[in-house]
Amino acid sequence: MDYVSSDALAAGPRRSDVLLPHGAKGVKVVIVGGFGVGKTTMVGAVSEIPPLTTEETMTQAGVGIDHNPGAEGKNTTTVALDFGRISINEELILYLFGTPGQERFWFLWNGIFEGALGAVVLIDTRRIEVCFEIITRLEDRRVPFVVAVNTFPEAPQHPVHALRAALALNDSVPIITCDARDRSSSRDALLSLMGYLCTLAAAQESV
Repeated sequence: MDYVSSDALAAGPRRSDVLLPHGAKGVKVVIVGGFGVGKTTMVGAVSEIPPLTTEETMTQAGVGIDHNPGAEGKNTTTVALDFGRISINEELILYLFGTPGQERFWFLWNGIFEGALGAVVLIDTRRIEVCFEIITRLEDRRVPFVVAVNTFPEAPQHPVHALRAALALNDSVPIITCDARDRSSSRDALLSLMGYLCTLAAAQESV
């Protein structure tokens, strides 16, 4: 019987599979928002590794509970989390955790948000009211966040000051637009969050 020699075995994980390369700093970031706003899409678009998703086919149990105007054809939903990774540069790597959007799965947030440095709140202007409670929860947890308006083709467009007033946000919280399907646009949303976190850190140091 032939045996594979130890020399033929891989010495370790492939370089592309290593979560934290030597010398790099890993940061946990959460992508949060209501049902169907594009969280799974964003993680998948921007991740440099094959994303981990926990999407399941929607069943009759969600009828009358999960409302998604403008995307009635959606037939899957995240039931736990999405996970991806993106290297901002050689020294900074973001680990992305997408949360489930339905309120009945929000009990999972406690574990997902533990250790998170900040969050991107994705919103759909056709259903802006679904993010009110989400933003309140982030503020209660004191998790810094930016708001990213996902540009659905038929969604109404509103001035930034109107969105800020509707969401009751202070002037310091960035509000940006993005296309969750596009890697560059999604990366820019994450960079906006990183810039905001740096601004907050600088402000704290100056106190």
